[in-house]
Amino acid sequence: MEKNVKISMLNQIYGKLLTQKQSEFINDYYNNDLSLSEIAENNHITRQAVRDNIKKGEKKLFEYEEKLGSMKRTLNQEKKIQKVLSELAKIQEDATDEQVADVLESIKKELNCLI
Repeated sequence: MEKNVKISMLNQIYGKLLTQKQSEFINDYYNNDLSLSEIAENNHITRQAVRDNIKKGEKKLFEYEEKLGSMKRTLNQEKKIQKVLSELAKIQEDATDEQVADVLESIKKELNCLI
């Protein structure tokens, strides 16, 4: 997974555990595609202060993920759900009984809601 996407996801999961500025700056930098200079100008601080806040925030995000593993669990859960959906689709294609097909469709809808 690309570093920018990973940090963005981690910020969504653990951002409330960071300082408000760290979370804001990471969001502006990774999600809103603002440069360090633009963030610094908007917040009336130096570019270096923005960079330091982002780097400290990134470090904390990776530490939280290492200890808590929420993103890893979520990604693994999504993979398992996708596999189950794929298997259900195979069964549904081969099913001749209309009731079985209806039940499988219902299960697929429920699983899709979890993704």
